[in-house]
Amino acid sequence: MEKKNQTPCKKQNPVSVFNTLCFLFLHLSPSQGLTFPQDISALKAFKAAIKPTSIPSWSCLASWDFATDPCAVPRRTHFTCGVVCSVDSTRITQITLDPAGYSGQLTPLVSQLTQLTNLDLSDNKFFGSIPSSISSLRSLQILILKSNSFSGSIPDSVAGLQSLESMDLSHNSLSGPLPNTLNSLASLRRLDLSYNELTGFLPKLPHNLLELALKGNSLSGYISKSSFDGLTQLEVVELSENSFTGTLGAWFFLLPSLQQVDLANNSFTRVEISKPPGGNSDLVAVNLGFNKIEGNASASFADYPLLSSLSLRYNRLRGAIPMEYSKTKSLRRLFLDGNFLNGKPPSEFFADKTSVSGSLGDNCLERCPGSCQLCSPPQKSNADCKQAYGGKPRS
Repeated sequence: MEKKNQTPCKKQNPVSVFNTLCFLFLHLSPSQGLTFPQDISALKAFKAAIKPTSIPSWSCLASWDFATDPCAVPRRTHFTCGVVCSVDSTRITQITLDPAGYSGQLTPLVSQLTQLTNLDLSDNKFFGSIPSSISSLRSLQILILKSNSFSGSIPDSVAGLQSLESMDLSHNSLSGPLPNTLNSLASLRRLDLSYNELTGFLPKLPHNLLELALKGNSLSGYISKSSFDGLTQLEVVELSENSFTGTLGAWFFLLPSLQQVDLANNSFTRVEISKPPGGNSDLVAVNLGFNKIEGNASASFADYPLLSSLSLRYNRLRGAIPMEYSKTKSLRRLFLDGNFLNGKPPSEFFADKTSVSGSLGDNCLERCPGSCQLCSPPQKSNADCKQAYGGKPRS
């Protein structure tokens, strides 16, 4: 028989074979894992600091099984949620827990996760203090610990979080004064520390803030211009339900980017208002209700061209309602109830085409039609009004 021509086999280089196998193992293995050991140990400590009985079987933390690498690809049955890894699967970059009712403490060893950019433990039952070691998270951009039971003071070491853009520690039991180091957070844009037990004065604030919320605390003292010095981008200020006192200076409403202000439920006694420079302002809403503000209602509020909502309710204002309030085209909601305003309210408020809603009730006004919703609730009694004005009649 005739032999067929056969091409002899080429002998393969052992080194080339080894390199090929390594490539296949690293790039095709269904369970590759490259997570840094310090990140794995930090995750283990994080889970160990949480009560096992508070980890539901369906939750993110229940899927954290360290028999598998946390950044293994693909992750079908383990670490299904709660963690995000870097593109190269070597570092933990985010911890975002589900609101499953986890109860435990935030371990100081979280500081080992030095590439963490996002830490969100909101709507759970974490308790104890915020560890000062959190300052080691130099890459952290978002810190959300809201709606837990954290207590103790906010550590001064937060000043080390130089990449932090948003911090929400609201609805906890944090106490003590605000850190004087807050202004060191040069990247911070949003700060919410509302509904805690914080006390003391308002320190100097980070100059790049867009939104400031400190509602429902026990902060006190004056609102100082030095606290807001350089805050040219500040848009939202929510300081209601505190114990701030004294005079709110005219400089406050002239902050160049200010849009929304809520200072209700404090103890301010006076508010100074001046016209915005050039008649330009972004101010849209002001709430100064439930304070102790005396004197006349300022007509200068009407000089803010975009102001659509103004509340001065339940203060100690006297005199007439400024006619300017009825002339501005932007004002849509006006609450002046619960004061001692007298005289006749502007007739424009009762025109058929009026667009103003709110309340002028519970004052000492004359001829405020009881049938008009704007005049509800009813005016004070004549005796109360005479007493407020030293026995003189209303007008």
